[in-house]
Amino acid sequence: MAWMGLMAERSISIPIVDSSPVSGVIHAPRTRAKRSGVAVVLGHGAGNDMNAPLVVDVAGRLAARGHTVLRFNFVYKELGRRAPDRQPLLEKAFEAAIERMLEDRPERLVIGGKSMGGRIASLLAARGVRADGLLFLGYPLHPAGKRSPLRDAHLPAIPAPLLFLQGTRDPLCDLALLPPVLKRLGERASLHVIEGGDHSLDLLKSAGRTRESVLEDIDLAIDGWLKARVLAQHQKAP
Repeated sequence: MAWMGLMAERSISIPIVDSSPVSGVIHAPRTRAKRSGVAVVLGHGAGNDMNAPLVVDVAGRLAARGHTVLRFNFVYKELGRRAPDRQPLLEKAFEAAIERMLEDRPERLVIGGKSMGGRIASLLAARGVRADGLLFLGYPLHPAGKRSPLRDAHLPAIPAPLLFLQGTRDPLCDLALLPPVLKRLGERASLHVIEGGDHSLDLLKSAGRTRESVLEDIDLAIDGWLKARVLAQHQKAP
């Protein structure tokens, strides 16, 4: 993959107060001159860890485009457990990852991630944790296979731009239920639909489309949003 030569990655340990440290990987352009000024922190989904293919691919591709990305483990995955931590510890781990990324003094900070990781990021942003943008790789709008309850009550409290990347076959986000949520969020919300995508934005073989083309679609959508809605707003600010 040509983009791999454009970025470098390094492993780090992220300390968490009153808990075990967790592993993280920072992806960044090979030279500082290529950096956009945007830093992205990505949390993983409940059933995976920071090495989930979608998280790794998005992190690497964004870094190749000039954005610095940190992907990290939540505590339960770091310890080899299957059941997710309780919400307070999930939030604490995400906050620790944000604090680590802020040590690099980025101009703009975007937080989000895959499914549960994105939802935890949104809960933090809704209560005032710094976020210049929210990136959702399959937002879990409702429990799998159920149309309620919706996990949207806190979203209007987020003042930053939000990008939702959603598949049409996602059992945790019925796209018929999403438009009213986006309407309440107004111009802050953007939606990019992956036709035929599941909760991991994967397609069936019968879709006749390669995984590489889907990843390129996702990459372009996120990079375009970062430039138009996150960096551009920063440049307009007095």
